[in-house]
Amino acid sequence: MPYIHFTEEQKLRAGSVDLVEFLRRQGEKLIRSGPEYRMTSDHSVTVRGNEWYDHATGEGGGPVSFVQNFYHLSYPEAVTRLLDGEQGQPYAPAQKPKEEPIREFIQPPANHSMRRLYAYLLKKRHIDREVLNTFVRAGLIYEDAEYHNAVFVGKDEHGVVRHAHKRSTNDLGKTFRINVAGSDPRYSFHWTGTSNRLYVFEAPIDLLSFVTLYPEGWQEHSYVACCGTSSQPVLQMMEQNPALREVFLCLDNDKAGHTACLRIAERVAEQFGIASDRLIPQNKDWNDDLAEITEAQALAPVTQQMG
Repeated sequence: MPYIHFTEEQKLRAGSVDLVEFLRRQGEKLIRSGPEYRMTSDHSVTVRGNEWYDHATGEGGGPVSFVQNFYHLSYPEAVTRLLDGEQGQPYAPAQKPKEEPIREFIQPPANHSMRRLYAYLLKKRHIDREVLNTFVRAGLIYEDAEYHNAVFVGKDEHGVVRHAHKRSTNDLGKTFRINVAGSDPRYSFHWTGTSNRLYVFEAPIDLLSFVTLYPEGWQEHSYVACCGTSSQPVLQMMEQNPALREVFLCLDNDKAGHTACLRIAERVAEQFGIASDRLIPQNKDWNDDLAEITEAQALAPVTQQMG
């Protein structure tokens, strides 16, 4: 592209474009995540006003660097695209975000029973009872008192709860799942074993589904659910456990999962010199695989009787 001279005023306008509006005009679907928006095509990327941040790579910046990185454009091309806008419409400048105070992490209070939790995870999600019991006894899963959500807990190396991920036990309507405010992303839901293997997942239910599918000696190995696609929980697990030398990336079988696997693999290779392996579910995720197998096994006796 030939040299283009941009005035300081043009550079300022390009650097103040509202990325939420910009992405929506590009046809990108966004998910609200507190004061930010998360890209559906890459769950590790959040945008807010004229700022973006990639939780998987630890990189971020303004509109120009965003367009350069995610649309693979040069600096002049990126600025031109931000100035012209779609169909000649200029993009609105982002409002300056209010400073959000750092919120204290408060663990959701537990319900007096876990009836709804067990009904949901055993009957609807087909998780093995003994697997679930093991995590419950370790204080890593419980039912919250207010809304009866499933709460997946992450503890630090001293056994202190640092992270909590809530997931609705009611499948009616829009699915509710969120990391509790103030959670430390390094300590998401995980299990620490004694072997050199680490299995990495997006969601806690996928982790439990995988263990249900492959239960032999599972407690010997380590598992982590990133509660998203950030590499931080993976790197933290490996820093705490130098014996971990085999990493199996088991994220979802979709574009966001594949992209995140590449990024996590790069970070693991850079920081620990380890080449990660990829395990891909047959369907979108491991719970879909588990449901398919469970339903097929339930139908087998009926098919045999009819035969």
